Amino acid sequence: MRLHILCGISLLFLVQLAGAQQQAEAVRYVPRIYEPFDIGAIKPAGWLLDQLKTVALNSTGHLDETHDKIRKDNGWLGGKGDGWEETPYWLDGAVPVAYLLNDPQLKAKVLKYINWTLDHQRPSGYFGPLTTYERETGKTITAEIADKGEDWWPKMVMLKVLQQYYSATKDKRVLPFMLRYFRYQEAALKKAPLSKWTEWAVSRGSENMLVAQWLYSVTKEPFLLQLAAVIRDQSLPWSSMLGGRDWVMHAAAFQNNKAWMTRHGVNVGMAIKEPALNYERTGNKKYIDILNTGWNDIMLLHGLPNGIFSADEDLHGNLPTQGTELCAIVETMFSMEEALSVTGDLKFADALERMTFNAFPPQTTADFNKKQYFQIANQVAVERGVYDFSLPFDRQMNNVFGARSGYSCCLSNMHQGWPKFAGNLWYKTTHNGIAALVYAPSELTTTIGGRSVTIAEKTSYPFSDEIRFEIKTDAAIPFPFLLRIPSWCQKPELWINSEVQRPDIHQGLVTLHRTWKTGDVVRLKLPMRIQVSNWGRNSRAIERGPLVYALKLKEQVATDTEAAEGVYETLTTTDSWNYGLVKRIIENPSQLKVAEQPLRSDFKWVQEMAPVTITVTGKQIPAWYAGKGSVADQPVSDREGIYKGTVAAEEVPLVLIPYGFTRLRVVAFPVVP
Repeated sequence: MRLHILCGISLLFLVQLAGAQQQAEAVRYVPRIYEPFDIGAIKPAGWLLDQLKTVALNSTGHLDETHDKIRKDNGWLGGKGDGWEETPYWLDGAVPVAYLLNDPQLKAKVLKYINWTLDHQRPSGYFGPLTTYERETGKTITAEIADKGEDWWPKMVMLKVLQQYYSATKDKRVLPFMLRYFRYQEAALKKAPLSKWTEWAVSRGSENMLVAQWLYSVTKEPFLLQLAAVIRDQSLPWSSMLGGRDWVMHAAAFQNNKAWMTRHGVNVGMAIKEPALNYERTGNKKYIDILNTGWNDIMLLHGLPNGIFSADEDLHGNLPTQGTELCAIVETMFSMEEALSVTGDLKFADALERMTFNAFPPQTTADFNKKQYFQIANQVAVERGVYDFSLPFDRQMNNVFGARSGYSCCLSNMHQGWPKFAGNLWYKTTHNGIAALVYAPSELTTTIGGRSVTIAEKTSYPFSDEIRFEIKTDAAIPFPFLLRIPSWCQKPELWINSEVQRPDIHQGLVTLHRTWKTGDVVRLKLPMRIQVSNWGRNSRAIERGPLVYALKLKEQVATDTEAAEGVYETLTTTDSWNYGLVKRIIENPSQLKVAEQPLRSDFKWVQEMAPVTITVTGKQIPAWYAGKGSVADQPVSDREGIYKGTVAAEEVPLVLIPYGFTRLRVVAFPVVP
């Protein structure tokens, strides 16, 4: 489909056109290459446990008390208040946090909403907040009057909540509930298609497909795959767009009001998983090619050094002055987890780590109570203003740190980031295998052949390069143990019980076939060499392992209040930031000095706790300054990557820290002679 069509027609016509062009596909369900473990099998440890405890003690554990949309007469508890996406968004993170931490208070909170939802399903299978029609007539929604119901979109999120709840508890109410609902949806979509109420359901049908196909994997009910295909046909044709390529190029050129939902960064973050789900349902390998093409194109034309793409709210090109919405980050993290699970392609594990360790942490305050709606890669001030975003609200609050700044969707949706990441560190494989594909301190407990196996992953990765796996079993038991070797690591080192191994790396994996017993220890070292990457306007970023490094800038924090959006923080600095990196550093980054120190016991993502620094040499560029809206427009370099304007003669040592510990920073540097 040519994208000049996309720029001038409605989403409904797009969906109708896609449906007309869509040929019936054979259904041939393909089991996932890597199957996630149930929630509870993986226990976070170390810095990751600190982070999950922090979110539970703060907004994740208390949003129902502090956010009026959830607090007041909540529709998901039978009230007349908000019945839209924000309560399900919050639960989509709060539920896995509650069960990962085995937190009784948070469990009790989330169970109120889950129990109400499960207990108030209509006889037809419809569920959710009471509709206006139901309140006025006393009747319940059926498939015959599906048009009297309400939007499909919030229910898609609540289905993901219930899927996670089932993973954690195996509550016997969940599967029959879902089957009844999907039978209702199968009939109701004829009367009230996804486009009936809003464009959100049309744009985000992949979330609905995801749960229907998951339920098929559990129940083997054939109608679920047919339903998923219908949902796909009523949704935006994301696979056609991701594979067609014109779409991603035109998204870089147009930020007008036509078909803007096709460029909305959060929609795109969710949609990246659609080709993987289409492959899972059909077995058609063309969808693997589409997934790879789409992801590569998005990052080529819109990618930023922190591992995510611009999304302010549109896709908006690759300049480091563009913003990214917090919702887009957590949704893309989830899509990477799903793409990794379905396809087994380890590039999605690399991508997941990069965006999780770099883009995600600095977009919230350390206590997880305030967030930025949009972050900027090169962010030298955080102030009210218009910036270079495609969506500047009249109140100009998109870049500040506040609970309610910008749209409040991110305040509710940000909670899924850390718990879903923690739940996707380990996977099951064929032949009773266990795969460690994403690295962070944790402990896995499972059974193989009826015998208990526990593997403790002890590490401060990604801040250090060594990972230690300590194995405990009921009895000696054979199983394959798979370890991912990141694409950035050239010479991994491996030991089993202090014996040096010569790892045979196949497609980024080392597979250890062995009979394991209590006391066995696997030690993996992933040497992190410093590399330089090339970004928008020929800028360069310094990387080491999965981390990207940015200029450390002293923060001056001010607090203010906006009448509609409440208390917020702004940040400025008196430090100079307008430096280019000298050419010899870029040509030979191995000469750079790295200093490491242990993680603090009270770990937070704040600059004073950054455990790694890299010292580089730079020169000041006097003409580089923050102009409109405190945006530091990127200096232009020549084709060889050298800035040709006036540069200070003096060389200055610059301290870089991991991007995730910064709120003010320069990460994409010009190169100077």
